[in-house]
Amino acid sequence: MAARPKIVVVFDFDKTIIDCDSDNWVVDELGATDLFNSLLPTMPWNALMDTMMRELHAQGKTVEDIRKALTSVPIHPRVVPAIKTAHALGCDLKVVSDANLFFIETVLEHLGIRECFSEIYTNPGFVDRQGCLRIQPFNSSPHACANPCPPNMCKGGVVEKLLSTLPEKMFIFLGDGVGDYCPSLKLREEDHVVPRKDFPVWDLISKTPILVKAKIHAWTDGKELEQTLLQTISEICPSLLDDEDISFSQLMSAGCELQTVSTSAGYEPLNRTALPMHH
Repeated sequence: MAARPKIVVVFDFDKTIIDCDSDNWVVDELGATDLFNSLLPTMPWNALMDTMMRELHAQGKTVEDIRKALTSVPIHPRVVPAIKTAHALGCDLKVVSDANLFFIETVLEHLGIRECFSEIYTNPGFVDRQGCLRIQPFNSSPHACANPCPPNMCKGGVVEKLLSTLPEKMFIFLGDGVGDYCPSLKLREEDHVVPRKDFPVWDLISKTPILVKAKIHAWTDGKELEQTLLQTISEICPSLLDDEDISFSQLMSAGCELQTVSTSAGYEPLNRTALPMHH
């Protein structure tokens, strides 16, 4: 499978690549749920997570404790093979997420798929001189977007820039949350948006689908994510199949043969944590 389709696949991270919210997961795993809930009404989410990391550091929790918690996030067993197959087919994979760089890179490295992604656009996450994980906003100043984006990040702005720098490529965008609605509106008629069904982005798109120029393909779980992604790639680039004499069923079979890296928690349902949901 040496085909090189001119396709950019953009993934959200929380509840798309992994099957939970990574912020909620870490807070819950490190026993800070009550503190998180008490602070939640007082500040924006991004600032809250930075505060939580400082509070956990003050309580003696280390960066290694955070990393260990992240290696147990739930993920559907078909997501890693889907990513590996899309990468092997020559697609340019990117992450655009309102999580943070430390969380995302830790998980992707643990799963053995960090090298599949050419770029990660997210909130900076770094360890300071005191050994405390710090989280900063992606947008250093307030953005002027009128869509329901969080104040610290407009994913639509990121996708808009990618479209302007890679105009010859076709885009596939996969997401689930409110923040994934804005980039869905930026896509062109030749692009594809893949919203998670019955999640906030699906609800927003369903209200006024005419506002979305891109072709819409819904998915519900990792198995459908894999099927929908690979089917869309094969539809965009039929030459991929012509040149290599590969059928879609063979493409799926190749994905099924790829090995996943198991998390210690295995696959768990989305409602694992009782924390407020991060959109």
